[in-house]
Amino acid sequence: MIRAGRLPYVQTMSDLADALGKKLTTLRNQKPYAAEGHPAPISSPDARNQLWDAEQTKAFYAGEPIPELPQVDDDEDLLDRHEAAQALGIEPVTWNTYKKDPALVAGMVLVPAGPKGTEHWPRRLVTAYKDSRPGRGAGGGRREGSGDMIPRDQILPRIAELLDADPAVTVETVSDTLGITKFPTAQNGLATLRGRRIADLVEQQPGLDLKDAALQLGYPAITHRAAVTHAERELHARGAQPYLQHTADALAAAGIAQQAQVEIRQLDGDALATAVILNPDQPAAAVVWDSRFGWRTSTSRRHPIGKDTDTPPEGEGIRYLGSGLQPNPDELLAALHDGRMGTKRPHPKP
Repeated sequence: MIRAGRLPYVQTMSDLADALGKKLTTLRNQKPYAAEGHPAPISSPDARNQLWDAEQTKAFYAGEPIPELPQVDDDEDLLDRHEAAQALGIEPVTWNTYKKDPALVAGMVLVPAGPKGTEHWPRRLVTAYKDSRPGRGAGGGRREGSGDMIPRDQILPRIAELLDADPAVTVETVSDTLGITKFPTAQNGLATLRGRRIADLVEQQPGLDLKDAALQLGYPAITHRAAVTHAERELHARGAQPYLQHTADALAAAGIAQQAQVEIRQLDGDALATAVILNPDQPAAAVVWDSRFGWRTSTSRRHPIGKDTDTPPEGEGIRYLGSGLQPNPDELLAALHDGRMGTKRPHPKP
């Protein structure tokens, strides 16, 4: 973790290479950070990107005593996804659902800053989220004919806890434990989460068949079809994420939107959509990307994507921007700045 007050001293592997006057590839090959006595990474052992404290590494390579880091937990400590999950007693994959809570989204810190940074959260926010969660089994079962008895934004995180405890958990158990409807709430929730976890495993083990991943995760055969379908859609969405994040970052760098992580919405079929909210001084409330129609402007900040239909939205304030489904950010920016550019309808697919 990054201890309170130590954020300015965080050192990535690239930073360490620069400090030692080495190329990054050389550093990775030589692995001086694996030498005996080298300061341990401050990132969690399972973190994808290793981080160090620059004051500690500087002292080590200068042959000086290595300064100690604070050992007492502080509300301003920054936790990565593994550490946040450990604090809540859940699996890291479950944290991927929890982190969508509005307070956690607002307080998330990228280290280092920028789209390639690793997500961290202040300990105080993780603790507050933990304290705000109802206890396991809250809801007391569902009365026949009643609706879901827990808030919508808590449904997937609560199902994820049950899936952590038992990969073969049934729709009936989820419904009875959480007080939610079997169909579609519990059924869809289980299929969605199993699909995400299959996608995680396939990314970790390239070439792994989706059904084999489901077997490795201990999912019953009867659940494979729905889970694999969701996994395919999840991987499809993740494939689009780098382009969409790059475009959102370009809009933020141009000063017309705030820096934010894009949230991809899965529509009916294989369609995907995301929205980037623009600053109030811009002529449009937001820009929306739809995998079927490309980029367009939106007049709504609250519901920029709107209802999902097979027909591209048209009307006052809607312009389709750029050529093709994935125009480069410069083309999109030019179209946003020039109200004469764009079309009332999306360009025909090539």
